[in-house]
Amino acid sequence: MVAVAAPTARADPEARAAQVSGAGRPGVAALQVALRARGLYAATVDGVRGPLTREGVRRFQARRGLAVDGIAGPRTRAALGWRGRPRFGARVIRAGMRGRDVAALQFLLATRGFPAGPFDGRFGPRGDAALRRFQAWAGLGADGLAGPATLAAVRRPPARSPLRFLAPLGGTPGDRFGPRGNTMHTGIDYPAARGAGVAAAGRGCVQSVGYDAPGYGNLVVVAHRAGMTSWYAHLASVAVRPGECVVAGTPIGRVGATGNATGPHLHFELRLRGAAIDPLSGL
Repeated sequence: MVAVAAPTARADPEARAAQVSGAGRPGVAALQVALRARGLYAATVDGVRGPLTREGVRRFQARRGLAVDGIAGPRTRAALGWRGRPRFGARVIRAGMRGRDVAALQFLLATRGFPAGPFDGRFGPRGDAALRRFQAWAGLGADGLAGPATLAAVRRPPARSPLRFLAPLGGTPGDRFGPRGNTMHTGIDYPAARGAGVAAAGRGCVQSVGYDAPGYGNLVVVAHRAGMTSWYAHLASVAVRPGECVVAGTPIGRVGATGNATGPHLHFELRLRGAAIDPLSGL
C-alpha cells in the first residue's frame, strides 16, 4: 500500500485554478518542475500556465541572458538543459530516464490515479511501478515501457466514479483532490474536531482495517460494487472489522490525526479498480 501524505493546507492560486477547471497540461507541469528545480517556482505543479509560471520563466530568462518574454520557446527550453527536453512522445520512456517528457508522464500518471512520489523528471523504481500499475489498469501490457499506446491511454480524461456516495462526514471539504506542491493529493480532506463520527459512504464490505505508516495512519478500506473502494484515513479509532458489511451511514470510526497529518481531519478517497479518482465525482 502506497502512503500518500494528506495534511490539511490551503491550495495556492494556480492549484485552485487547476482543481476548478481540470485544465492542467503535462507540458506546463514539466516546465514548472524545471523551474522549481532552479528555485524559480514555489507554487503547486498543476499544469496551469498562470502568472506564477510566467514570472518564473521571465526570471530564468533574465538570469540566462535570454529575451524576457515569459514564453518557454526553443531557446529557453534548451537553456533548461535535460529538464527542457525532449518533448513528450518523442521517445519510449523507461526506468532510468530523465527529462521533460518524464516530468510530464509523472504528472499524467498521478492525476490519473497512479502517483509515484515527487514530480522531478527522474523515472526511478517508484515511477516504473506506477507505470506498470497504470498499464495493467488500462488493459495494456504491463511492460514498463511508455510507448505510443501507453501515452495515448494516459492522456485520456481521468476516470470518474460509476457509483454515487454520501459524504462520510458533515461540513465542507477543505483540501481537495489534485496536485499539491510537487506531489499528488489523492483524496479530499474534511476538517473536523477530534472524535467526530465518520460514516460509511455507501453499501459494501470492509476490505481492510489497519495502521498504514507513516501516511494514512489508522485506515479503513470498504469494497463496493463496480470495482470501487472507499478509504477513510487518519482515524483516532475504528468501529468496524474486516469482512463486516456496511451501508451508507454505518459508523466507521472517529476523526483523528494518526499517520502523516498536521491536525485532526478525515482524509477520504475513492478508487476505481485501484486508481485514485476525484471523490467529488461520486459524492
